[in-house]
Amino acid sequence: MLIKNGFILSPANNLEQYGDLRIEGDRITEIAAPGILEPGVGEEIVDAASCVVAPGLIDIHVHFRDPGLTYKEDLHTGALAAAAGGFTTVICMANTKPPIDCVEVLSDILARANAEPIRILQSAAISVGMKGKELTDFESLAAAGACGFTDDGIPLLDERLVAEAMQRAKALDLPLSFHEEDPTFIEKSGANCTAPAIAEDILVARDCMLALHTQATVDIQHISSANSVALVRTAKSLGARVYAEATPHHFTLTEEAVKQYGTYAKMNPPLRTERDRLAIIEGLKDGTIDCIATDHAPHSTQEKKTDDFFAAPSGIIGLETSLALGITELVKKGHLTLGQLVEKMAVNPAKLYHLPYGILAPGSVADLVLFNPDEPCIPSSYRSKSENTPFTGWQLFGKVHYTISRGNIAYRAGR
Repeated sequence: MLIKNGFILSPANNLEQYGDLRIEGDRITEIAAPGILEPGVGEEIVDAASCVVAPGLIDIHVHFRDPGLTYKEDLHTGALAAAAGGFTTVICMANTKPPIDCVEVLSDILARANAEPIRILQSAAISVGMKGKELTDFESLAAAGACGFTDDGIPLLDERLVAEAMQRAKALDLPLSFHEEDPTFIEKSGANCTAPAIAEDILVARDCMLALHTQATVDIQHISSANSVALVRTAKSLGARVYAEATPHHFTLTEEAVKQYGTYAKMNPPLRTERDRLAIIEGLKDGTIDCIATDHAPHSTQEKKTDDFFAAPSGIIGLETSLALGITELVKKGHLTLGQLVEKMAVNPAKLYHLPYGILAPGSVADLVLFNPDEPCIPSSYRSKSENTPFTGWQLFGKVHYTISRGNIAYRAGR
């Protein structure tokens, strides 16, 4: 395959140039200035005029609901949604039914994931049954292919268990990801008024200090509080190996969105104040927040469309709108350059999970996304099984034209 006439953007190796790129098998073999590479006999040509050619995006935080809740999403529909959003690699959370707390369940997921058009990696649970009482067999799960450990969705409240988990994960050189909401301070989940920032801040402070003490690699998931951003910034300055991720909904919306979108603006942690939103953007700008991750959380329309806000499940889908929201809300508004956005969505996620992706260079894996950052795109229908998002109908910028995974076209606009 020969990709011609694109603007090739690869922050990992400081590559920014107009040019052409050749793929043979699952590898990039050549990158050159425009017009130098001639197509071979029968070689597929992709015209990338007006498009940025960037490394395939990596989402470190998705829920594909497989096994157990596949009426909301499954590996295949999740993979299609990811490809449509420009993602070539995703990392699934462990809170399935049953949870990913043993080798048998993990091996089944990974075997079925091999058939999908993108890379689906799987985290394993930190605790058995995600009950926060007993650690899983980290060593066996890592040997079977777990890329990290998390009880996402359920905070861990036993400090000794958390410290032991950090020590064991550090020995394996794998990251731990934490959902930081202490239920002690939560009246009802999903809204800032009933799940205040102190619930997040207190666990972020604890885990930042434990990470500093153990030197484990820790990811603070879906950070939403200004104080938590400051805590992560301090921990990094002290030498802790702490990463943080922010979602597009937390850098785009505030708690006021609940009035307009109802349950489609309900998530854990909740949307917070304008001060919090601006602090997240500042954290993205100064490097405190390393990654943008969607927390893609599909739910059925019947579950979400209820008059009882607190009875509805929390979470929204995000894979098909993430890149466009990043371009529209961060790049177009001058907060990040396009290269910095790609760092947050591809380069840094690859670093966190020690993945050989997130770079365009001869010899590297042919995972790419081709998108036009100036072309409008209005979300209206989704490849996900679910449609629970407040962003339907928004005018965004950054249409994805192609997603190429392992040298194969996983998504082509209009098909």
